[in-house]
Amino acid sequence: RRGLRNDLKSHVCWHVYGLLQRSDHKYDEAIKCYRNALKWDKDNIQILRDLSLLQIQMRDLEGYRDTRYTLFMLRPTQRASWIGFAMAYHLLTDCQTAAKILEEFRKTSSANHANQNKSVHNMNNAKSLDSEQSELLLYQVMVNKEGGFYQEALDHLNKYGENEIYDKLAVHEYKAELLLLLGRNKEAVRVIRDCLIARNCENRMYYKQLEDALGYGPDSEEQRLKMYIDYQNIYPKSQMPFRLPLNFVNNEAKFKSLVDSYLRRSLRKGQPALFRDLKPLYSSESEDSAHRKYSFKIQVIQDLMHSYHDNLKRFGSFELAEATWGSEDATCILFVNYFLAQHYDYLKQFETALTYVNEALRHTPTLIELYVIKAKIYKHAGNIEEAVSCMDEAQGLDSADRYLNSKCAKYLLRANRVAEAEDMCSKFTRDGADPGDNLNEMQCMWFQSEAALAYQRLNNWGEALKKCVEIDRHFAEITEDQFDFHTYCMRKMTLRSYVGLLRLEDVLKSHSFYFRAAKIAIDVYLRLYDKPLGDSDVSENINTADITPSELKKFISKQRKAKKKASARTANTDQAHHHNSTNDKNTDKPANDAEVVGEKLNARKLERPDDPLDEAIKFLKPLQLLARERIDTHLLAFEIYYRKGKILLMLQSLKRAVKIDDNCPTLLRQLVLFYNLVELKRSELNPSVNEVIEYEMKNLIGTGKVGSALELNDKFLQRNNNSLVHRLESSKLIAMLNKDNAEARKNALNVIINDLERLNSVTIDVCVQIMQSVKDGDFGVVDENVIEMFRSRCHKIFPLATHFMSSSEKKIHLMNNFEKESAVNHKDSEGQVAIGEE
Repeated sequence: RRGLRNDLKSHVCWHVYGLLQRSDHKYDEAIKCYRNALKWDKDNIQILRDLSLLQIQMRDLEGYRDTRYTLFMLRPTQRASWIGFAMAYHLLTDCQTAAKILEEFRKTSSANHANQNKSVHNMNNAKSLDSEQSELLLYQVMVNKEGGFYQEALDHLNKYGENEIYDKLAVHEYKAELLLLLGRNKEAVRVIRDCLIARNCENRMYYKQLEDALGYGPDSEEQRLKMYIDYQNIYPKSQMPFRLPLNFVNNEAKFKSLVDSYLRRSLRKGQPALFRDLKPLYSSESEDSAHRKYSFKIQVIQDLMHSYHDNLKRFGSFELAEATWGSEDATCILFVNYFLAQHYDYLKQFETALTYVNEALRHTPTLIELYVIKAKIYKHAGNIEEAVSCMDEAQGLDSADRYLNSKCAKYLLRANRVAEAEDMCSKFTRDGADPGDNLNEMQCMWFQSEAALAYQRLNNWGEALKKCVEIDRHFAEITEDQFDFHTYCMRKMTLRSYVGLLRLEDVLKSHSFYFRAAKIAIDVYLRLYDKPLGDSDVSENINTADITPSELKKFISKQRKAKKKASARTANTDQAHHHNSTNDKNTDKPANDAEVVGEKLNARKLERPDDPLDEAIKFLKPLQLLARERIDTHLLAFEIYYRKGKILLMLQSLKRAVKIDDNCPTLLRQLVLFYNLVELKRSELNPSVNEVIEYEMKNLIGTGKVGSALELNDKFLQRNNNSLVHRLESSKLIAMLNKDNAEARKNALNVIINDLERLNSVTIDVCVQIMQSVKDGDFGVVDENVIEMFRSRCHKIFPLATHFMSSSEKKIHLMNNFEKESAVNHKDSEGQVAIGEE
């Protein structure tokens, strides 16, 4: 800065100042500095290169093209000048210009390459293959294909694919795609059969391409089946030719024959992932989009598995034929039970599922997968503590298995036991480091998102937000990390991968990890807006509804200890940073790491924001750009704008949500809230705004006159009267709109409770939501007898769910678990004594 004050026309000072801004990740400011430097030295190669890197990082593609053109004109003999110039046009979707530039460069580079390798060609009497040249040729194919120049791309492949391109798989895949796009199906069939399927007969995409090339549509069941039978004979050990017909065969007899053969084959192999493999057949939508709801397939599979189970137990065979008795391996019955446990778990018949998994455990008590499935069944049944116990037992059988360790940690987090989950993960984190900090360093986002949910359930808002912000920072770091690849990929000519990287980075925050973190953060900020925290201690914010006083005391004690440890770690870290900054003079790292990674997060500060809604919008904006297809994005947007009083933005959110799912229960509630708000504020609104709202509301709520918000609510409820989740949202609205009418609120609750057993969407989560709404006072003061009646009815439907157990039932359940653990520990100690005596 002092240099610039002395000479504003110094391109060196502006360049260096830009480099400093870049090191601080202030890319927009750095670009301004580089542009100022170029005013005084417009042909400086280094400044132009640095500017181009920042422009591609910030996706200023127009500016990037202009800068690459300048570099190209200044250094036309350099390869990077040609490639960068061509890629600028490619990223701007001007593939025709990009293809022309690449072709001109290929001609010159091929001539130079031929001269350089002339001696090698003479020595080996064969054409030398160059990997960088190979990548360039494939990049040309990619550009031509994306530009719609299919014939040019195919001619290019035919000319250079045999002798000058290393990646033969890419050549054949491109060739098959191009032939299909050109309608030359016979040639495409030959390429797919002879080059792709012959190379990898387990790739389902190749079979899909072959069906397209042969002209087989969803209705060509016979032809498709014949094709797969042919491949079963050609590749008898392959799995795909046997598996894929199960997706589209619609005749029950044929399906039974095919799936019978497939099941026996897999059970004999002892394939643990068999149920996961067949799970798409269970869903309402199969992989074949033309046909839906194959309920008969579930029944066929169930009947076959039961027949296997009975015959294997009685005769040791899949069949009743006496000649086959005892012919099957003893493990077949084990994997039949394993499959049936997962089958009934999927169908939500949890007690039946437990029967089969326990039978399998009696057969082979050391098979880890059985404990994992048992844990999953208990989790789905609503008994997370028992699920944790089973998963811990599985993890104990192989403590060196990182997958089991992670799975056990995840279940502990689902049980809100965050400290124990961190201890579990500490077996695979760096020695001497705090597990939580080390998991953050490793960008372990699955752990952080689950921990955020656990803290949210515990009403520990600060820690929940801390985990969400950490995940947000991980995505920022991933975006920053792409900077190093801008020069590397140009130099190494990995151009197709580089374009793929840029496109991935453009939609990075559409990833499910970011979506989950953003949703949690927005939910927490909305709660903090509705019920702001004071300066009270963290213990007042803990959800104490589901924990005993002794457990609460332990939790508060752990919180205090964790705070002390955190402050001690902070002090040690600060001391270490000070020591490094004074002693390590030769380090290449920035002097102030905090500026790179952001300030240290403080949970207490995070849960007391100045404006929670502004903080929520920071998480919402990326979702609106990159997760528009998710209805939750627009539902969350409505909740924020409703609290901010932004009528038109609320309307925009509702319009987008209706396009995705016009029957979403939360959306129906929001429509009624919006209608009620508009009716209250209609006189205050601009006439033009009123006109827009009136026009759009006709599209949103349909035809028919609606006199009030309650009438609109009744209209929606009539469409979904048999859905419990729709009744819940409707009843909450009625209770909210009738705050002064105790009788109306009581009737609203009765609408939910009545006919509980015969309604649709009766799940554990929805029933828990109802109980939580009652506890939160959404229906006013509710008689304890009504609550107890609802709890007992839920317990009858979900007997294993701890949420609906009475206090005495919970005590019995805890005692049973304690006795079970004691028996296991006693057995282990006896084993250790026996080993010692031996």
